Amino acid sequence: MTRIPDMHDAEPIPEAARAEVDRLFATGDLFRYHASEDSPVTLLEREFADMLGSRFALAVSSCSAAIFLALKALGLPRDARVMIPGFTFAAVPSAVIHAECVPVLCEVGDDYRIDLADLEAKLEGVSAVIISHMRGHTSDMDAILRLAEARGIPVVEDAAHSLGTTWHGQNIGTLGNIGCFSFQSYKLLNAGEGGLLVTDDPEIIARAVIMSGAYESNWKKHGLLTDAFARWQNKLPLYNQRLSNLSAAIIRPQLAEIPRRVADGRRNHDLVAERLRSSPWFHVPQKLGPEERAPDSLQFSLRGMSDADVTAFVAAAGEQGVKVQVFGMSENNARAFWNWHFLPETFHLPQTRAMLRRACDTRLPARLTVEECGAVADALLAAAETAMAPACAYGT
Repeated sequence: MTRIPDMHDAEPIPEAARAEVDRLFATGDLFRYHASEDSPVTLLEREFADMLGSRFALAVSSCSAAIFLALKALGLPRDARVMIPGFTFAAVPSAVIHAECVPVLCEVGDDYRIDLADLEAKLEGVSAVIISHMRGHTSDMDAILRLAEARGIPVVEDAAHSLGTTWHGQNIGTLGNIGCFSFQSYKLLNAGEGGLLVTDDPEIIARAVIMSGAYESNWKKHGLLTDAFARWQNKLPLYNQRLSNLSAAIIRPQLAEIPRRVADGRRNHDLVAERLRSSPWFHVPQKLGPEERAPDSLQFSLRGMSDADVTAFVAAAGEQGVKVQVFGMSENNARAFWNWHFLPETFHLPQTRAMLRRACDTRLPARLTVEECGAVADALLAAAETAMAPACAYGT
């Protein structure tokens, strides 16, 4: 019997990163602006932008910081209304509030993607849209961009879970005006913490760089030649959300691992997903046509189960070594919008609430073998049969 490993363990950090960290320790050169040019953070920004096909990149302390700076760089006024999906991580509405804006929540369907009709109905008076590709599920970006462009509304992509995903062959994060990425430990690139934004707009990158903490003339060390920097120097507040050279040293050697991690993660996801689709208790949404995903986790919704059945399923899966969280039934879950008590307005999203009450999430990292993925599928299927055995017996 194949043993299921701890799926929350990350891959080892590459040896090349350890060597660079040792070099940095020897020099004490951890601050990105200490060197006159080509610090590890600057090199990371250059390499990341080239990899995605973006003109500019800015590495910062977290994806939340990237979203915050994106909104500030767009020049939104205080109390501007910013659309976000009702299914996202609490850091997203938090970043909106931090930017002195007001979150507006739209419905999300049972495929974990934005409900386009509700989005369109709520766009009146909205100054920006944040699209969270939550858990790597891409909403219909063709339709979203058409709706936003027709109204002159900028689009920020929260691509924290979508590095390596493409839409019509174009990298997620490069479709909207600004794309934001995460380097937190559970993401494709692991630095513990960290984030990065990309854009093709020289005005946006200039404002974001200065506000990230490029005081005096440190913006010159980014190697980005744009007249906007000098124009904005000393005219914007400094929020000091810089990434350190230490984090960049850990991230850079992992860039070469992205194709392998994406391919293995997609293989693992599709293997388990197809197994679950054979059971009446599971619904695993299919990808959209233009989407090529880069998953490192698995989401599925439970069908025909009561709250008690769902609780029994989670317990049975845990006993077999697979930790499952139900977004809308886990106490204080940061992805359940009704737990965001800090919102200035209340939103009633019955469709999203119903989806979250049955939507499940489990880690499925790229490092798992095919045999281990088979064991995960076996465990989930067996857990569903265990949870529903009383109902099946009663039915006979």
